[in-house]
Amino acid sequence: MSGRGVSDPATLAARVLQGERTALARAITLVESSRADHQAQAQDLLTRVLPHTGRAVRLGLSGAPGVGKSTFIEAFGLSLTARGLRVAVLAIDPSSSITGGSILGDKTRMELLARDPNAFIRPSPAGRTLGGVARRTREAMLLTEAAGFDVVLIETVGVGQSETAVADMVDMFVLLLSPGGGDELQGIKRGIMELADLVIVNKADGDLVPAAKRAAMEYKSALHLMRPKSAHWRPDVLLASSLKGTGIDEIWAAVSAHREALEGAGEIASHRAAQAQAWMWTEIREGLLTSLKANTEASRLIPHLEADVKAGRTTPTLAAQKLLGLVFGTGKG
Repeated sequence: MSGRGVSDPATLAARVLQGERTALARAITLVESSRADHQAQAQDLLTRVLPHTGRAVRLGLSGAPGVGKSTFIEAFGLSLTARGLRVAVLAIDPSSSITGGSILGDKTRMELLARDPNAFIRPSPAGRTLGGVARRTREAMLLTEAAGFDVVLIETVGVGQSETAVADMVDMFVLLLSPGGGDELQGIKRGIMELADLVIVNKADGDLVPAAKRAAMEYKSALHLMRPKSAHWRPDVLLASSLKGTGIDEIWAAVSAHREALEGAGEIASHRAAQAQAWMWTEIREGLLTSLKANTEASRLIPHLEADVKAGRTTPTLAAQKLLGLVFGTGKG
């Protein structure tokens, strides 16, 4: 991909702001590139569109494989586009470099939503680090907002710390669960439940309705034992059937109520400001690590220091200080 292939940042920014889908796709491809010249262009592009971001509802969605995430996203997305809203679906998939990823498969399963002119679905690229994938997703979110999308839904496959990464870039975090209850509740990490602003028990149809209702009661009881993230919002548990389309309107009503409550208290703005600040420090950490690995002398020294730390010949702190000294010029290897 050449610089000419993505056009200059000023032209690309103008086209993104006009809502051109092809320009949006090219812009996201640009921010995903690891090439230094592309990254410089990407930051130029993002700076130009930044004043036009921030108006969308930012939603995070997580759920274990098999919970019916892609079916739910399609039903929910189509419900929103039917209301006249424009919906973007982005994905964080830190496992894709190992498993080949599930998000591209989700895109093919969400055929109706993918064909909707008011929807935009974008899988994340395979990444070796969660931080790298999360960074590209954050920047893609800003670009979709600049392109005029009203709702940005960021999905995670639910692997490791990806839920926290999503929660740190959205206004509302939604946890999708199956009607299992009981044993499944034991398997849900407390930290993930504490992140949730809304819990949805999916597949609440047919013979599963009684089990879904029991599960909802158990999840509600579990939520009552946890301290709410906000004094202005208490997380709820709702039932939904993606196949039947039931419960979808109630979910959007809960999303709207959450936004109204937190926006009225000034929490949306303060949360986003804190998220942006945390993002800056994440970039600093990533940049320092990249610089360290790019340092020839540091690369030569790292295996020896790792061996010394493992063998107990030096402390981790001293080893780290030696490496940092190489980057900042405060010491010698």
